[in-house]
Amino acid sequence: MVKRTYQGIVFMILAALGFSLMGACARMLKGSFSAGQLVLWRNLIGLMIMLPGLIFKPPVNKLGGKPGWLMFRGFMGAISLYTYLYCILTMPLGTANAYIQTSTIWIALFSMMVFKEMITRPVFWAIVLGFAGMLLVYRPSLEVGWDNHLVGILSGFLSAIAYLTVGRLNRYYDARVIVMAFLVGGILLPLLSMSIRLVMGLPADDLFLFEWKWPAGMQWFWILGMGLWALFGQYYVTRAYGADQASIVSAISYANIFFGVLLGIALGDGVPDLFTTMGIILIVLGGVIISYSKKSDGIQQEEAPA
Repeated sequence: MVKRTYQGIVFMILAALGFSLMGACARMLKGSFSAGQLVLWRNLIGLMIMLPGLIFKPPVNKLGGKPGWLMFRGFMGAISLYTYLYCILTMPLGTANAYIQTSTIWIALFSMMVFKEMITRPVFWAIVLGFAGMLLVYRPSLEVGWDNHLVGILSGFLSAIAYLTVGRLNRYYDARVIVMAFLVGGILLPLLSMSIRLVMGLPADDLFLFEWKWPAGMQWFWILGMGLWALFGQYYVTRAYGADQASIVSAISYANIFFGVLLGIALGDGVPDLFTTMGIILIVLGGVIISYSKKSDGIQQEEAPA
């Protein structure tokens, strides 16, 4: 049995591996499905698995009374997942994971600028390091264009907003209700975007506007794997934050980038170049400093990608 003092670290490593394998499954569907289609399928699988649990074990009664916040959380989580999966389909897996992990940097910035929280000097310089890392990763090339990198930056930005919303909702709703808001939002939004495309006769794209398509053959395997690995990651994120200090497990969550690089290489991405590697290191360094410098306020205690 794993020692109690190391459980949080082990659980977060498992969570990071789960989310990276979710990304790898999504990558296997590149060229067959768009980001919007993957968002729909990923959340449908999650809803089918979570709904029976909510029926047999109803949510714990809390204050409630914040339906608007729940809707906003579902919407922001869904948009964040859209952008994250788009990055997985258009850039190396490790780079996509690095962008989504910048949410810690954005949260620290929002805390300072929006919520007027006092930050320490280490946190300030960690924010600077994180943005320097993003600039190094953000280098348009023939393989990955500037627009794809912009979506990558947006994925971390939106993920931070979703996490901040979760932190405010934790006192009002059972955690499973908050997750359900994300799953329902990730189903309704793709259905809405698909309907808009049909009604207005707009051409399909790789992000929001898409045509309905049923999976075939092995595609079912990868779609099912994407949904199951996402739930695996969510489960162990919850276990990790319940077993150890938030600062420690939050820092370990950056293993998601490491696993993403390894899985990406296995799927044909190639080894990251020097500038990308340096950028990823700075993003990780900035995030780890922030994780150890700031007290947990419930922000990170939710699922990782979206």
